Amino acid sequence: MQKQPLIILCICFILGIFIQEFALFPKFWVGFLLALQMGFAILFFVKNLFLQKLKPFFLGFLFFTVGVFSHFLNSQNPRLPLLNDKEEIVFSIDKKLNSNEKNRRFEITAWKGGEDFKSVVSIPKSVLSPDFSHYYKGMAYIHKTEPPKNDYQFDYKKYLARKKIYFQAYLIDGYSVAAKPRLTFSDQIKQKRLEVLNKIDQASLKQSSKDFLKGLILADRTEMDASVTQDFTKTGLVHFLAISGTHMVVIFISMMFVLKRIFTKKFHKIAIILSLIFIWLFAVFIDYGSSVMRSCLMITIYYGFVLLQRKPDLLHSMAVAAFVLLITDTHQIFDVGFQLSFIAVFGIFWLDHPILNLLPRPKNRFQTFIFQVISLTLSAQIITLPLILYYFHQFSLVSILANLFVVPFSELIIVFSLVMVVVLSLNISSLNTIYDFLVDALLKTIHFFAEFKVTFFQHIPFTLIEMVLLFTAIFLLRSVLTKKNAVDILRFGFAFLLFLAVKFCLDIFSFNKNDVLVHHLYKDKIFSVKQHGTVYFWVKQNISEDLFKKNIVSPYLSASRGQEYKVFIIPVDAESVMFRGVRYRLE
Repeated sequence: MQKQPLIILCICFILGIFIQEFALFPKFWVGFLLALQMGFAILFFVKNLFLQKLKPFFLGFLFFTVGVFSHFLNSQNPRLPLLNDKEEIVFSIDKKLNSNEKNRRFEITAWKGGEDFKSVVSIPKSVLSPDFSHYYKGMAYIHKTEPPKNDYQFDYKKYLARKKIYFQAYLIDGYSVAAKPRLTFSDQIKQKRLEVLNKIDQASLKQSSKDFLKGLILADRTEMDASVTQDFTKTGLVHFLAISGTHMVVIFISMMFVLKRIFTKKFHKIAIILSLIFIWLFAVFIDYGSSVMRSCLMITIYYGFVLLQRKPDLLHSMAVAAFVLLITDTHQIFDVGFQLSFIAVFGIFWLDHPILNLLPRPKNRFQTFIFQVISLTLSAQIITLPLILYYFHQFSLVSILANLFVVPFSELIIVFSLVMVVVLSLNISSLNTIYDFLVDALLKTIHFFAEFKVTFFQHIPFTLIEMVLLFTAIFLLRSVLTKKNAVDILRFGFAFLLFLAVKFCLDIFSFNKNDVLVHHLYKDKIFSVKQHGTVYFWVKQNISEDLFKKNIVSPYLSASRGQEYKVFIIPVDAESVMFRGVRYRLE
């Protein structure tokens, strides 16, 4: 605990959260753990050599119990109002979500009978889009969120519950509008951001440039074309569309670059402080999303060491940022973005220098920059691979190459995009033309990489144990790259072979396991038979092919470790299907 006390204590705190999540200690046991910890705390003041040696363990247990207690408090279910299937509700908009072909979707706070509750609402696109400066009243179909009917599917109910949302609603006809008598500071910021988004929509830019600009700088991808998003997904560049650490670091460094030319070297601390203030103001303006807050906190803590004339420590910065975020909302640890962000930062700390040392010695600044991009990209890509496979069950071999092409270009386009938002009202045609050209070139480059379908693998089966074993092997990779001795190579080799052996056993077990299932897709039922590596689906004529592939095929193949699938179309009124001499009822 002497070298990295903060990161170890943070891990203890996180373990407490996980234990409470899965063990669900009742109030009595949570109280017992706290009482036990108070007893250990008294021992801190006992002058005994043996007890002094146990102090690090007592401190670790303290953070563990704080994690249990914090998650216990955050997991209390609120009292929910009793609602009919069809209700007239008053609501205000909290957040804009991704739209679909027919509806816009929002997170709302609604009121009914004097009680308030949070919900996700779908509003037809034919209705005027709501804003943050009004209250709305209308009839809506409303129901509690439901767990997935198929156990291999994403649990949307639990996802929403972590955000304290327990209802879903659909607005029927329209709504009446009333201006809010007084806007909160948060509403004012959200409304101003919405106005800027509307200005972008009215700018003389290509539609693809408008969507890209809104996503890159204002964290709004709600209207982005699905094919563009798919290209970013296939190339492993989705992080470039979200406001993440890369964006905030680029914006911070750009501000530092400008301010250090204004202030003399004697006042460089002022440049750091002003740059930090700027990124926090920017974070507030774009609705302080989770990824933005993570980035701002880590940058602030890291440069806090610099301002205090202490040696900056990346792991300390990461641990403090994680603790601050989790103590306010322990549910964030279950957010995929949270996990990927911190694992990527750890990967940069753990593998960046070993990989950089393997590359040729740079001869000039340009080579230094390129090699640093390569090492940073490889470090983040390698360390996050187990999580990506576990959560998304897909991977593109071309993603590393695509990142190497796009990441150096990203600094230019992020800064240019920020300038475009600032000067948008001036409508400078030359800047619009240049920006259209840059975005068009970037999107074509990404589409070019996405077209390498041979390198894109999906439906990759990957369980928790496989993720842990692969991450262990990658953790041991550092010693192989730095020390290069036989013992470290053997350790890495054993860990990697153990991962392959477990994966092989799971593949064989799943190949020999046959299943007959009825899947639920909204109100429709889909019948399937899995025989060895092939899954046969019977689908009714009226079912959307895209929804079927997204909600049934992809998750089921990943969960069942199926290698291929075949689809048979059956009539809408079919009640049973025949497969190899056996008749199955659709129940």
